[in-house]
Amino acid sequence: MYKKKPSFWSVAKKELKKKDKKLGKIIDSYPEDFLFSKSDPFLTLARSIVGQQISVKAAQSVWDKLIFKIGRVSPKLIEEVHSNKLKSTGLSRQKVLYLKNLAHAFINKQLKVKSWNKMSDEDIINDLVKIKGIGRWTAEMFLIFNLCRADVYPLDDIGMIKGICKIYNYNYPIKREKLILIGNKWKPYRSVATWYLWRSLDPIPVEY
Repeated sequence: MYKKKPSFWSVAKKELKKKDKKLGKIIDSYPEDFLFSKSDPFLTLARSIVGQQISVKAAQSVWDKLIFKIGRVSPKLIEEVHSNKLKSTGLSRQKVLYLKNLAHAFINKQLKVKSWNKMSDEDIINDLVKIKGIGRWTAEMFLIFNLCRADVYPLDDIGMIKGICKIYNYNYPIKREKLILIGNKWKPYRSVATWYLWRSLDPIPVEY
């Protein structure tokens, strides 16, 4: 699969290295790596739902089982497959319901998919959270991993918070106000900073 680097990536790396030496060390550790979009919005959102409140490793395991059981993940397949088959992959009853809700929303065009590229981050989040099972964190993962938005700062992401604690030697967790303050210096490239914070915990890039 061809991986296209976001247009802002190189500039973002330079700016972040100037603003934050500690983050800069992580950036220098991965000179060839970058965020890239899988381009399929349903796939990204489905993976985000699978990954809710579990580790990256656990999420990957469930996702692999899902692919093995049903093949390509699409709105039509998720809507048609029996809930018990989805549960057999390790998905909770709630996540099965969320995936079904998402498939229904795509099939019935309840989301402004074709307008997302022209919409602001907050407007896209507001469009997505109308679907039961998609909260702010899932919408933020979508903005980062599918639309490659440059300045998303997922304040509820455990991995990002742990990454901040690791590079600054803070005790986990830290107060939201402090998180906001730290993130302010990374504007307008907080998505990039977040992506490298994840890398500080796991050298394998997170994908959705």
